[in-house]
Amino acid sequence: MSFLRRRSPATPAGPDFDVLAMDPGDWPGNLGAGLLPAPDGSCQGVFLRYDLFGGRGPAMVIGNLPEGSPARELGDGQIPFEVAQLLVALENDEPVEVTGTEDMPVMQGDNLLIVRRLTLSESRISCVQFDRSDGVLVTIASWDRPITSDLYALLKPLPAELFQQG
Repeated sequence: MSFLRRRSPATPAGPDFDVLAMDPGDWPGNLGAGLLPAPDGSCQGVFLRYDLFGGRGPAMVIGNLPEGSPARELGDGQIPFEVAQLLVALENDEPVEVTGTEDMPVMQGDNLLIVRRLTLSESRISCVQFDRSDGVLVTIASWDRPITSDLYALLKPLPAELFQQG
């Protein structure tokens, strides 16, 4: 009677960390959120998809991946999870790889961030990453728009409760 096996939930209840992103209440476009589940049902990351183009596709994906998340494990030249999600959403199946990185200091409020700017083989994608003090890696991938220092002022911690199911 193996067909009566019980299935574990495919989506975790929510993250146990705050998510750094743009507040959905302040956002004029469409917003989607996704949770990355682990086999044990825990949350291994949160990504938010912002649609700046009024229903014509996403323009930005912001991911928050805690320490130990498998999505953080990248091979040489491999693109971040958020870039892959952006490409999937745009139905772009061209191969893309990381061709270089550059570290730069950026102020976010009173905090100094060391932001890693990734150069990709697809020039229409901008991508930056930085580590938060709680060990969460934030990645921002943008389509056809450069990521400027103004964006960091819009990022706020959104409470984990915002992403709870039920």
